[in-house]
Amino acid sequence: MLELKSVSKTFHPGTVNEKQAIKKLSLILPEGDFATIIGSNGAGKSTMFNAITGNFFVDEGEICLDGEDITFVPEYKRSKYIGHLFQDPLLGTAPHMTIEENLTLAYLRASSGNKGLFRMVKAEDRERFWKALKTLDMGLEDRMKQPVGLLSGGQRQALTLLMATMVRPKILLLDEHTAALDPATAEKVLAQTEKIVKEQQITCLMVTHNMNQALAMGNRTIMMDSGRIVADISGKERENMTVDGLLELFRKNVGEGLDNDRILLSGLN
Repeated sequence: MLELKSVSKTFHPGTVNEKQAIKKLSLILPEGDFATIIGSNGAGKSTMFNAITGNFFVDEGEICLDGEDITFVPEYKRSKYIGHLFQDPLLGTAPHMTIEENLTLAYLRASSGNKGLFRMVKAEDRERFWKALKTLDMGLEDRMKQPVGLLSGGQRQALTLLMATMVRPKILLLDEHTAALDPATAEKVLAQTEKIVKEQQITCLMVTHNMNQALAMGNRTIMMDSGRIVADISGKERENMTVDGLLELFRKNVGEGLDNDRILLSGLN
């Protein structure tokens, strides 16, 4: 479904702030794969996501999605088939619009056909929104006419998840989408994430700072450092992997230990 071929990106080239964020990065993600991604600060995780979504064009390399070269396809066109959730719950929704209006925009934007945004929302569409909201078990189905700005962070993130998957995306990118939530709400949103991804068989990449989540969720774990992939485990190797083993693998492949305190502390839980 997704293939990155020797992708590189340097920000502020030729200045004192020059930073090569990703370096000759290659990745093949078959359809239906759910890969978790972990790494130090500045490892290039979010940069890789932004390259996939078209937030910027890469300096070299090629990005293919579902067999199509999208390397230079504008971001607004990619958004029709790429779902993207951020760490900040305030991103991804329009606070002054109602829950129903936010869902409507997301649904029509991702609907097939160039005239998707210009057709009327039908009664069956609203029924679909209501049923989807009810699965969250947050009471949002009875608040469809309320502005999104009145929701809690967890409710907004759960709503954003629905918006990103209202029409099945070709790939779903989750950039630490529960990191800003309290533990109980984060667990609820993660459970809903797993449910939706499994039921719709969505190809998914999820950045997490939690070592246990990195090994428990999905079918594949990727570790990044300095703009490159340093470990990629799946199958029996992943099934038998422990948090300590994952840290040791990082140390062996990088030459030094992981220096992200949030990640290291998560492994103690």
